[in-house]
Order: sequence, then structure tokens, then C-alpha cells
Amino acid sequence: MNANDLNKAIVAILEKKQQLNGMDYNDERYDDLEEALHDLEDDFNETYGDEMEDVLEDVHAKLKSDAELLLPTAYLASALDVEEIDLDEDVREGVWVESDSFPGVEMRLVLVANPPRFLLVLADQERVLWTAE
Repeated sequence: MNANDLNKAIVAILEKKQQLNGMDYNDERYDDLEEALHDLEDDFNETYGDEMEDVLEDVHAKLKSDAELLLPTAYLASALDVEEIDLDEDVREGVWVESDSFPGVEMRLVLVANPPRFLLVLADQERVLWTAE
């Protein structure tokens, strides 16, 4: 997997998400932008789905989690800059996972860019579980 190409694909999706989040539903461009976002997500899942599934299996094994794997785009953050991502417990970034290593602890897996990596978010802390090379 080419980390640079993967990053470009993630950045393109996150930029569209940010555009869409900054727009009112009544904006005449909203539907077209939402469709463009879905097209980017579909292309991402088609291009990187198999490889990212392997990565997710490894990440879940590290966590000792038997949570169901979702499409890679389900794990994407909502913002391009990790510092702008609100990791507050009320915000649902990424995908919730359970772990035998951390029973009863709410954790989320989040796919971010620059560089492409999976973060494990535990309350107010985050840990990098995988980084694209």
C-alpha cells in the first residue's frame, strides 16, 4: 500500500466532510457535495478495502477485540487536522470497540491523515496503533 496515495485519498474525503459540515442543509450545493463525498468514500473502500481490512484485523488482534470490522471509511475522523478533532466522550469519532485488555472502557478507533494512521481513543488520551509506511 502506497502511504502517500492513501494519505491523499483520506485527505480528499476529510476535506469534503469539512466542506459539508460547514454547509447548511438548505444550501443548493449540499446534495451535490454529499454525493461527491459518497463517491470518494466508495472509491476509497474499493481501492483500499482489502488492505485496510488486513490492517484492521491486526489492530483488533492487538486490542484483543472481537468487534465486527466495518468498512474503512467508517473509521475516518471528521476533520483533517487531528488537533481540530473533538475527542470528547459525547462526540463519536471513528468506531466504538471493546477490548478484553480494557474491559468496560469506552474506546474508539479513528483513521486520521498526515500520516495515515489508526488512533485508539480512550477518554482524553490517544494511542497510535498503526501507521502507514
